[in-house]
Order: sequence, then C-alpha cells, then structure tokens
Amino acid sequence: MAGGLAALLDDIATLAKLAAASVDDVGAAAGRASAKAAGVVIDDTAVTPRYVAGAAASRELPMIWRIARGSLRNKLLFILPAILLLSQFLPWLLTPILMVGGTYLAFEGAEKLWEAVSGKHHEKPEVTAPEQGPEAETRMVSGAIRTDFILSAEIMVIALNEVADEVLLSRAIILVVVALAITAVVYGVVALIVKMDDVGVRLAATRHGLVAGLGRGLVNAMPKVLAVLSTVGIAAMLWVGGHILLVGVDELGWHGLYDLVHHLEEAVHGVAGVGGFLAWLVNTLASALIGLVVGAVVVVVMHQVHKMRHRGEHDAHGAAGGAGDAPDGGTTHGGTAAD
Repeated sequence: MAGGLAALLDDIATLAKLAAASVDDVGAAAGRASAKAAGVVIDDTAVTPRYVAGAAASRELPMIWRIARGSLRNKLLFILPAILLLSQFLPWLLTPILMVGGTYLAFEGAEKLWEAVSGKHHEKPEVTAPEQGPEAETRMVSGAIRTDFILSAEIMVIALNEVADEVLLSRAIILVVVALAITAVVYGVVALIVKMDDVGVRLAATRHGLVAGLGRGLVNAMPKVLAVLSTVGIAAMLWVGGHILLVGVDELGWHGLYDLVHHLEEAVHGVAGVGGFLAWLVNTLASALIGLVVGAVVVVVMHQVHKMRHRGEHDAHGAAGGAGDAPDGGTTHGGTAAD
C-alpha cells in the first residue's frame, strides 16, 4: 500500500514536472513570438494615442479601455481561429500571407517617412470627441479598432510563423498568451502615455520645488516621447517588413537576395568582440533597405492610383455638370426660336 502510494506520488511529481516544463516552453515560445512582432507592436503603440487626442481627460481611459477590448476581440475571436485553420490545413499559404503583411508594413513605413520628409500628412478629423459627444467618441473608437485589426493580424501571423512547428493545441495556447500579453502591454503603455501629461500638470500645479519641476518636465517631454516613438515605429516597420520579405522570397525558392545578405553577415561576423553585433546590424540594415525600396514602390503606385481616381471623379463631376446645363440651354434656344 505504501509502495503504491509512493509510486502514485512519484507519477504525480513527474506529471507536475512535465506540466511545469510545458508552461516554461509555452512562455519561451510566446516570448520569441512576441519579440518577432516588436516592430508592429511599437507602431500600434505609436498610432493609438492619436485617436484619443482632443478627448476630455475624463474620457481618455474609458476610450482606451474600449479600444483594448476591441483589439482583444479582433485577436481572439476573428484572427486567431482563421490563422489556426490556415496553419493546420493550408500551411503553404502562411508565407505568402506573411509577405503580403510585410509589404503592407513596408508601405506604412515608407508612407510615414515620405510624410515626414515632404511635410504632407493625412488630414485630421475636423471635430474631436468632446465637441460632438458620445457619437463622435464611438466613431473614433471604431476607427481605432479597425486600424488595430490590421496591426493585430500582422502581430498574430508573425507570432504564428515563429511557432508553426508546434502541435495545434500548443500553437493555440501560445497565440492566446501572445494576444493577451501584447494587448496588455500596448494599451497599458498607451494609457500611461496619454495620462502622463495630466500627471505632470497636476504635479506642476499642486507641488513645489523639484516635484513641480518634474511635473513640468513630464509635460514638456511627452511630445518628444511621442515623436521618438513614432520615429522608432517607422524604422521598425521598414526593418520587420523587409525582413519578412527577405526570408519569404528565400522560402519560396528565390535564394539570391537572402544568400547575398548572408554572405555580407559572414564577412563581418569574424570581427573580434563585435562580430555578432555587426552581423545583426548588416541583416537589420539590409532588411530595412529592402523594406524601404518595396515600400517606396508601393507608395508611388498608390499615389498614382489615388491621382487617377481623383481625376476620374473630377471628370465625372464635369460631365454631370455639362449634362445638367443641356436642358437649360435647350429651353433657352427653343424659346428664342419660337420668339
């Protein structure tokens, strides 16, 4: 009896160790997957604060909470089942889908770089949430959630690509962990960024000496923090997008570009002390350059499409205006003839 109990306890201990090891494996895999999606995470963090810009201070956190819930719903209810089904039954589609996402990231990075260089930016909404009340707030939250869907899809597909060799259940658990962790991090940081200036204003108004100076420093620093975050986000999008494309073309059988970058890495890897860093730097710069070139091409194409569409709409309005003038002209002409 004692021997049987000891054997049972030994089995339980073994199962507990296996469970602990599995949890560690899931945590490690989720960490790797999240790290690969870092570029999109930075962009998501940089993009979201603009959707609550101009909102009343009392509505900022509720709006962020609504956007965070929508983001989690995007990831868990829509994106996760879709990509799991694809990975299970059509795994060959993941690389092309990932490359489409990489192209989109490169386009976004190049577009933002072009806006920064040219000074041309997308038009901002004419009204802010407090000016129009709950309906405008709901529209702004809905717009943020729609934008988040694209970024969340990129995050989840990139994460899935890192754990594609795991069994289906492990993939699902890891991606749920990634979705929860990244959503918490992104919107926690967004909430901190959005409220930091309010904290600074309060400190500056209610405290004295160093504490008040700290408050003023926070207020002055936040625009710079957002600017740095935006710049890092642009670089990260070009780097991540380009790296996805670099690896993707290699997996599809076009090895020349990947081999060239690999040879460049090997050329600097042997440098004493800094070889590993230099190899990483070469890969990163090459990936960013690829992202910039591909993104710039897409930007040019999209701008031409926009111009053609705008020209077509202008011509259509002109034709409609000309057609509208015809009856008046005909009536006038007919009246004159009758006279």
